Amino acid sequence: MRNNTLKFRGRFTGYTVFFVVFALVFLLFLNVNCSTVSADASLANKYAPILYFENEETCYPVDASYHIDNSYLYEIGGTGTISTNPTASLLSTYSGDEHQYHYLDNQKGTVNDDGVINDYKGAGYAQTVYYKVHLKGGTTVVQYWMFYAFNKGELNQHEGDWEMVQVVIPSSGSKWVAYSQHHSGQWATWDQVEKDGDHIKVYVARGAHANYLRSFSGKLGIASDIVGDNGKILKSGDYTLVDLDDQSWLDFAGLWGEAGEGGVEEAVSSSVLGRAGPPGPKYREEGKMWDDPGGWGKSLPQANDQMFLAEWFLYNFVTIFIVLTVISLAIMGFFIYRRHKKYGLGPRIVSILYIDGLNLKSIGNILCIVGIIIAIFGLVNTWYDVSYEFSGTGVQSLETEGWQSLMKIDGLEGIQLTVPGESGPTPVGTLLLPFSLLLGIGLVFLIIASIGIVQSKKLGTKYIWRGIRLFLPIISILIVIMALGSLIPSDMAGEDLQGAEVNDIFSSISSSPIGNQESFDFTYTESDVTETATLNMKWGLGLGGWLLLFAAIILMISGVLEILAKTQFFQPKTPVGKPPKEKRKKSKKKSKTKPGDAQQPIPPPPTAPAPPQDASKASFCPECGTKLEEGATFCPECGTKL
Repeated sequence: MRNNTLKFRGRFTGYTVFFVVFALVFLLFLNVNCSTVSADASLANKYAPILYFENEETCYPVDASYHIDNSYLYEIGGTGTISTNPTASLLSTYSGDEHQYHYLDNQKGTVNDDGVINDYKGAGYAQTVYYKVHLKGGTTVVQYWMFYAFNKGELNQHEGDWEMVQVVIPSSGSKWVAYSQHHSGQWATWDQVEKDGDHIKVYVARGAHANYLRSFSGKLGIASDIVGDNGKILKSGDYTLVDLDDQSWLDFAGLWGEAGEGGVEEAVSSSVLGRAGPPGPKYREEGKMWDDPGGWGKSLPQANDQMFLAEWFLYNFVTIFIVLTVISLAIMGFFIYRRHKKYGLGPRIVSILYIDGLNLKSIGNILCIVGIIIAIFGLVNTWYDVSYEFSGTGVQSLETEGWQSLMKIDGLEGIQLTVPGESGPTPVGTLLLPFSLLLGIGLVFLIIASIGIVQSKKLGTKYIWRGIRLFLPIISILIVIMALGSLIPSDMAGEDLQGAEVNDIFSSISSSPIGNQESFDFTYTESDVTETATLNMKWGLGLGGWLLLFAAIILMISGVLEILAKTQFFQPKTPVGKPPKEKRKKSKKKSKTKPGDAQQPIPPPPTAPAPPQDASKASFCPECGTKLEEGATFCPECGTKL
């Protein structure tokens, strides 16, 4: 018995030691994991972004379960619904590239209406920002992912929207950030980022949810985003910070939104046109944002302080323009008032209106009025246009019905770019600058500046300078078109389009910037089938461009005629111009005459030489001999008062 008891106690002691050691190891492992999780959460909280929204924003970062709970699961090109009640665990089984054609379609609306937005507003889901901490090669990257129920941008509209900002903390060196913007983004040094402590400030574009470093950004580039800090502000305490690694739906490889009706080709077209839902965090930009966040960030354009200044100018352009216009009008008003006090403004006030017979000054003013009218028509018509027509066998997704515009420049909407689609061209970007406003105000200034001008020479100079200014925008456009051949990358067409290269097309445009038309033959690979296609291109100055050129020429001709006229429009109060200075010898000696002394008689002033006379008894200036008009009170050439 004793021996058995000892054996039992020995075994008991061995088991006890084993379980104690196991428990310690387990607790240690658990503590390490808890410490890691706690460290990640602490890091995420430290840099958690402050999100600034524009005041007309309708969607804010929301728990992704909102989209899952209200969506059906489909497959692109499939024959039916896969699930009317998808769950996070079900979505996790659709991982890998073979499931990229599945998509979640929110049943509360479509891409063509505000159904999803209106439902989201009353759904009551928590405002949420997801985070992921990456550690690679000693560099720590803290990513913040935001899901929006709907994307209603200026140039694209689709269900669901995943956007991201990240803080990169290298093992040595300074921290830096990267912000996603559509299919690209921007990276910046830590000093370039606006912060509240360590919390980075992010300015979110209205509807499109692209992330910017400044509240006045977004106007440069093709997206034409509207950004501001005049709306809702979400600080770290205003939203729930959630670890992405805890979300079972993270592996879902499909699209978070409607993908377009029809097959794969239609879905790809919808994606290009910004009407298909985006892939999830693991699959954005072919997985680069997730698998290599540091490399993805450095591949983006770097923020530039000079670019910030340019963006600020564009953002405040209207305000700056109004202020400068008011200042200019005030200065012009001052000079007109001074002109009125010194010379008067004449019977017709505006010197452009002095039209009295068939003479140079009248013809010059008539031409100026005609030039202004032509310029106004030029301001509201297309200045430059590049159009295409695509046809061939097996290329229905690109084939067009008639000519479609690729790029158009005018004075009302600025520069507009489009991409081909099955339903015609769709805008992909614009640079909204009111060129017509600038030139139109210049024409108004020309009329105002002519108030009270006496001499035709001075008015003619103003006509010529205004004509030159009308020339400048058209000349600038032609210079840019001439440079296209060297600016477009040679591999822009990709691997599917062979034949004439894209840079050949733009080289042809550059070689004939005024205008031309040309055809290009291609072979096109679509669905592993090679087909033939023809691309017809035409380009050139539009009606507005030609009208502006004609108006500029007419204004300059009118200016030359006014200068040649060498006349005055009316008789001013005082002579215009400075009379020649008379050289007089002044005695520096003080007069020594005394009272009672005889005074020397003052010699009479020298008589002016008699002006030449002709048979018609015309009058001439006694100083310079210029022929004078009847009743003239001063010489228009030298300014001598008669």
